[in-house]
Amino acid sequence: MKKILITQPKPENDRSPYFELARKYNIDLVFHPFIKLEGIPAKEFRKQKIDISYYSAVIFTSRNAIDHFFRICEEMKVTISQDTKYFCITEAVALYLQKFILYRKRKVFYGADGTNKSMFDVINKHKENEKFLYVCSENQQDNEIVNWLKNNKCEHALAFMYRTISNDISEIMKGGDYDVICFFTPSGVKSLFDNIPEFKQNGTRIGAFGGNTSKAVEDAGLTLEIKAPAPQTPSMVAALEQFLAAETKKK
Repeated sequence: MKKILITQPKPENDRSPYFELARKYNIDLVFHPFIKLEGIPAKEFRKQKIDISYYSAVIFTSRNAIDHFFRICEEMKVTISQDTKYFCITEAVALYLQKFILYRKRKVFYGADGTNKSMFDVINKHKENEKFLYVCSENQQDNEIVNWLKNNKCEHALAFMYRTISNDISEIMKGGDYDVICFFTPSGVKSLFDNIPEFKQNGTRIGAFGGNTSKAVEDAGLTLEIKAPAPQTPSMVAALEQFLAAETKKK
């Protein structure tokens, strides 16, 4: 293993565990986002006929969702009640709320291990009394979350506040010879084939974060070898660490 492509922006913090991983295993990490986000303007959002203030709880699966939720609220001059509850996919996403609200644990909740199931376990304790707003991308909502809300008879609405667009990746893929490519969204997988319709795996190991991303990888006919989150590998870094350690033992 010499070269790994991470389909996300390069971390700004030099102490990122990605860099520690690169040093430990003497590998070259290349960062390049396969998608870019475009905020849906408030004027366009109004067509969804959603009264944000009607909902007592908000579901976030990413920091991007948080950014666009508070952007839309500001553009529409919506005041968020201090009693609003926030249900987040991970602790990292939950902590990001501190940028926008006074963080109090009694109104911010998150799953134990970064999986949808662990977030559902938390939502389940509150579902009787809350009206849920699920903030998501126009073309990337998590169907597992939508189906769970429906099946558990939760009053809810999907709020499309941003959309994902395929990035130009032709230069980064040209002669890249990557040993591993790690994906984080179904849209990232789509971007690969939007840019390179004839892409063949040819021994490249594929990593995926999240159930929907894993499904997108397999639906595209690719072989998936590195999966996160899982009990022993809650992050992509942890999954890569486990994979690289196993590869090193083979030598």
